[in-house]
Amino acid sequence: MSDQPAAAEPRRLTTREAADRLGVKPETVYAYVSRGQLGSRRAPGGRGSTFDAAEVDALAARGARREPQPTGTDLVFRTGVTLIDPEAGRYYFRGVDAAELAGRYGYEEVAEWLWTGTLRPGVRFTAPPETLAAGRRAVGALPPHSTAMDRLRAAAVAASAADPLRFDLSPDAVLGTARALIPTLVGSLPVAGPQDAGDGTRQEAGGAGGEGLAPRFWRRLTTRAPDVPSLAVLEAALVLLIDHDLAASTLATRVAASARAHPYAVVSAGLGALEGPLHGAASGLAHRMLAEVLERGGAAPVVADHLRAGRRVPGLGHRLYRGEDPRATTLFALLDRVPAAAPALAAARDVVTTTARHTELHANVDLALAVFSVASGMRAEAGEALFAVARTAGWIAHALEEYAERPLRLRPSGQYNGPRPPQPLPGPRPAPPS
Repeated sequence: MSDQPAAAEPRRLTTREAADRLGVKPETVYAYVSRGQLGSRRAPGGRGSTFDAAEVDALAARGARREPQPTGTDLVFRTGVTLIDPEAGRYYFRGVDAAELAGRYGYEEVAEWLWTGTLRPGVRFTAPPETLAAGRRAVGALPPHSTAMDRLRAAAVAASAADPLRFDLSPDAVLGTARALIPTLVGSLPVAGPQDAGDGTRQEAGGAGGEGLAPRFWRRLTTRAPDVPSLAVLEAALVLLIDHDLAASTLATRVAASARAHPYAVVSAGLGALEGPLHGAASGLAHRMLAEVLERGGAAPVVADHLRAGRRVPGLGHRLYRGEDPRATTLFALLDRVPAAAPALAAARDVVTTTARHTELHANVDLALAVFSVASGMRAEAGEALFAVARTAGWIAHALEEYAERPLRLRPSGQYNGPRPPQPLPGPRPAPPS
């Protein structure tokens, strides 16, 4: 046995110390962590993160000592909208914990604060009558089998056509557009239930009358009467989904804004990217899975079917969080207060427990949205529609940032791998033999 004392573990750096060594902001240190360029460990007591000094120095030596400087072809986004701390399993809007915001304020209040930095308690977004009428006409012209996303895209285009001032990209004009577009998207959707029989577009009479966005949206998602706990879940989900850094749809909106597309086109770009099954549509897959779990009386056969077919189990895992998605954590806590959600919530927990026997994956926000939509009698597409409406506020926040940048800066270079020139001029295809 050696008489030498055990070597003490080298002192670890705080976030501020790591940022100083790298010559960057603390937010950039967390960005390096989320990209896998730097490891971190929770500090004693669970407050903040610590970093290995040698690993920080090695990263600095590789060229991370300065804040990235944008050139004509790189894709560096300086954003003050959202910071994700994957180690802590939390995320922040303008430095404020998103879950705390969702517990205190409504969607319109948080969106307004995110855009302007000013909290306006009780603020309500209203759609101009002519814009809302254009959105409803466009939605009414769609086939009856159209999805909610089809209708949202049509409403956004119609609202754009109804606004002759849409090319004004001044901050005040963009904010005015945002405040009108979001309620137009919601108000253009048909009210659920018997009153929308026929062409599927009949709306309730009258205006919002000072009513918040969440109750208006609820009537378009389900025929069930809302209760206070269920509306609280919807309101919180809208807030939590406002933004999540540079997700695929947000990247699409930044590119559109870089080309100086107007806000309606920016939102349309986001809606297009969101509709992929790996992004906004993921909650619909989780909805169908939960419905099947409830029908078959347990998660085991349903999870087995997914694994046997080589499919991922919907609603589980997130590339940025090692534990449970903080958005799911917040929504599950609220769903616990909704009596009607108990069966779907138990089914979701059964899915997580059953899958853990094969591989440890934690619930993400899509599973929480699926619990909400199943428990509320909504269609499978409801979570995607909720995601789209909520994220519109975040897309606008990113557009405002991008409009302040140099235009057309997001121009990467392609790596050509086709035939090397010169190639012969193509000729007409020979006619088939008669």
